[in-house]
Amino acid sequence: MHAAIAAANRIVGKPYRYGGGHGTWEDRGYDCSGTVSYALHGAGLLRSPLASTAFMRFGAPGRGQWITVYAHGGHAFAVIAGLRLDTSGGGGRGPRWHTEPRSPSGFKARHPAGL
Repeated sequence: MHAAIAAANRIVGKPYRYGGGHGTWEDRGYDCSGTVSYALHGAGLLRSPLASTAFMRFGAPGRGQWITVYAHGGHAFAVIAGLRLDTSGGGGRGPRWHTEPRSPSGFKARHPAGL
């Protein structure tokens, strides 16, 4: 979990870029699933980036204790240690941390086994 937070912190503040983080891990901007992929990759939980739809089948079903990925066909975000890593909502676009929750309605919740 700490490694996922550290990885996410490296890209927080970068601009939103559709497809960002999918062709190369180090990119000039990241989209929603590229952001989640980057954080999970930094923790050794993902070998290659996933699109939002693929995150609907990631890991184990349901919420995790430390990391939960929420996904539907058009968006993905993660909650890591109680903070939301998301590219939308609350003041702009691009990878950033949010303290306010987002409704999980319409999203599938998945988590890395054991986390």
